[in-house]
Amino acid sequence: MEKLIKKLKSKIASMDKRNGNKYNLSDDFLDSLYSVYPFNKFEYVISHLIGTGTITLQQYLNIRNEYLERNKYLYIFEIAAPRTFGENWAQHHLNEVVPELKRPSLSCDPEYAGQYDFWYDGIRIEVKASRAVQRKSGDSLIVKALSSDSKYAFDMNFQQMKPACCDVFVWIAVWRDVIRYWVLSSDEVKNNRYFSHGQHRGNVGEGQLWLRNTNIGEFDEYEVGVRDILAKVVEKGKH
Repeated sequence: MEKLIKKLKSKIASMDKRNGNKYNLSDDFLDSLYSVYPFNKFEYVISHLIGTGTITLQQYLNIRNEYLERNKYLYIFEIAAPRTFGENWAQHHLNEVVPELKRPSLSCDPEYAGQYDFWYDGIRIEVKASRAVQRKSGDSLIVKALSSDSKYAFDMNFQQMKPACCDVFVWIAVWRDVIRYWVLSSDEVKNNRYFSHGQHRGNVGEGQLWLRNTNIGEFDEYEVGVRDILAKVVEKGKH
């Protein structure tokens, strides 16, 4: 979003020079512009840029395609309900990229009672997901969603983790432009210095872990490419 706004502002400045400040596209005016989906300040600016000949249709399409490429996962931030994102989207996504993972059942694990999400060759796998959003911002998720090269501080919270209930954790983190994966054994989570025990009162063995711009580099050893998730799950699960 920052790159799009910067590019549009440079085009507005160019338009003003060509048209003698005939049109008011100031920040104050655009912020006060009444918007109803799908008509908003971006549509308003772009229509002026095209209408005044400041940019061509092809230039607009280039700007549009660049934005789509930088924000190909922005739609994931539109999932408002944490449960829908954490369970429905994350589990479905992992099963798409690693179809070998199986949904657990009593036939494969007689003690299964919903404690974990996937089963593979005797390994119990729990999926946790979070999204990179700007810290200390009261905006909606889609507005404060960050790209992977953003300089803003971010928070990602992997919560309700119960290391005793699984053998391996797969973490999925979503930015506007990339999705990253980490695979950790339950012991590596439980013994990590950032793991906070006792997330909810009375929930023994449950905790959370905050992944931030200040500590994410400390988890590099656990990060894997999408094609290596299964191999790493097997390695951690058989450890």
